[in-house]
Amino acid sequence: MTAKVITVTSGKGGVGKTTAVANLATALAMDGKRVVCIDGDIGLRNLDVVMGLENRIVYDLVDVIEGRCKLKQAMIRDKHLPDLYLIPAAQTRDKNAVSPSDMVRICNDLRPDTDFVIVDSPAGIERGFRNAIAAADSVLVVTNPEVSAVRDADRVVGLLEAEEKGPPSLIINRLNPNLVKNNDMLSAEDVLDLLGIRLIGIVPEDENVIIGSNRGAPTVGDAKSRAGQAFRNIAKRLQGEEVPFMDLAPQSGLWNAIQRFAGRK
Repeated sequence: MTAKVITVTSGKGGVGKTTAVANLATALAMDGKRVVCIDGDIGLRNLDVVMGLENRIVYDLVDVIEGRCKLKQAMIRDKHLPDLYLIPAAQTRDKNAVSPSDMVRICNDLRPDTDFVIVDSPAGIERGFRNAIAAADSVLVVTNPEVSAVRDADRVVGLLEAEEKGPPSLIINRLNPNLVKNNDMLSAEDVLDLLGIRLIGIVPEDENVIIGSNRGAPTVGDAKSRAGQAFRNIAKRLQGEEVPFMDLAPQSGLWNAIQRFAGRK
């Protein structure tokens, strides 16, 4: 067992990156994989809340790095999935408390006993971003289908390629087919044209995502949620499975184009 380290990042805040991490990690654990999430957003941790583990924190990532605890002491086991763990970020420190080499060391220590290590990167392109990508075997870029988010994502894609961590794969989050149809939102094809990277998933707008995040219960556990299904499909693709994209807007012909962009036609 040698873990694959996946960093999930974005250029712009608020696009649903942390929610994506929680849902993908949960979906992978539901598939029987041993998964460790690392919250790399030092000073602004949120992954613990989205996963419903905020009341279980004793030690955090910086405690491990500075030697106040062993790595396993900082790993919080999920309430429902015995092979899903979280290493939370420190809330009272800044991003300079962690270096890229620290992240590489921690991820390497996790690799022998884990299938996936998923790192939640802070938004933006500063020190925290460089820490989060340091150990990555692959990177997922999350964006919303809006101009400002896509522009920031494009900047991140360029940085990843400069750091030899690219090309990343793309998750388009919170796509609303009705707004796309009315030309009030960028289509998935528009986003793909602008970014020019491989598509790994499209997550439709779904109020169940917010409800699940507020309850500390990722929406992948809800069989009726369209967003939950989308995240489960992305998790399958991360495991190398060929899974067709959900048909969100069949009347537009858009999804044939998306399958083509994703290399599935």
